[in-house]
Amino acid sequence: MTLEVLATGPLATVQDLGRPGLAGIGVGTSGAADAASLRLANRLVGNDENTAAIEVTFGGLAVRPTRDVTVALTGAPCPIAVDGRGAAANAVLRVPAGAELRLGVPEIGLRSYLAVRGGIDVPPVLGSRSTDVLSGLGPDQLRPGAALPIGAPPSRFPVVDIAPVAGPAEEVVLRVQPGPRADWFTDEALESLISAPYEVTAESNRVGMRLDGPVLERSRTEELPSEGMVAGALQVPPLGTPTLFLADHPVTGGYPVIGVVLAVDVAKAAQARPGQHVHFRCI
Repeated sequence: MTLEVLATGPLATVQDLGRPGLAGIGVGTSGAADAASLRLANRLVGNDENTAAIEVTFGGLAVRPTRDVTVALTGAPCPIAVDGRGAAANAVLRVPAGAELRLGVPEIGLRSYLAVRGGIDVPPVLGSRSTDVLSGLGPDQLRPGAALPIGAPPSRFPVVDIAPVAGPAEEVVLRVQPGPRADWFTDEALESLISAPYEVTAESNRVGMRLDGPVLERSRTEELPSEGMVAGALQVPPLGTPTLFLADHPVTGGYPVIGVVLAVDVAKAAQARPGQHVHFRCI
């Protein structure tokens, strides 16, 4: 049983919860940019939370199964159509064999997750089926004409048919704690970070989110040896505006980290689209 890819939109990849624990050998975690939405999609169709699904950036995905399948869409709420008939997000859907499932563009948010009962059964790489766009590990980015194998359905069945969850917020507020190199910045820089909004630029992807806003002045100007990085790190290059690392971030970096966004808020950041503003709140 396979899922034929008819269209992908700007970007569609296979993602699970990634490759944790391998940073010591230079392998990043990767995985779903919005892990909470992936987990919800899998729970709705009765899969294990780590089952591979499709991460869709800004809609546009179209697929067709060779057999009847059960699916769920979470994350950024897209218009959904099954052979032209509308369907709901955050709900269990039945797609007949040969029917076309098509996603429109979300009105809010950026990344949606399509889980199929049984999961996307591509070969794992280092224990994960996630596509890492920085390192190239995992399956290729999806292309029209690809045929994705679907795994055997789990023994348990979904226990709900819809999840009443809120969609992405229009105002993105991210909680941040001082980073390991906060002392490399002036007191005014730390105040600027939390007092003024930053705009998400078009130079953003699964690796990181480039932000435009107040320049963060450094109090120290010497070079910093490369050190370990985590998702949520706010790294500040010489131009002075921060980059927020997301799922496919490098495992090391040589610019100082002024702050680190809480892990539970990184998923919120992954739903912010270019042109949207984010606000940081220090804890």
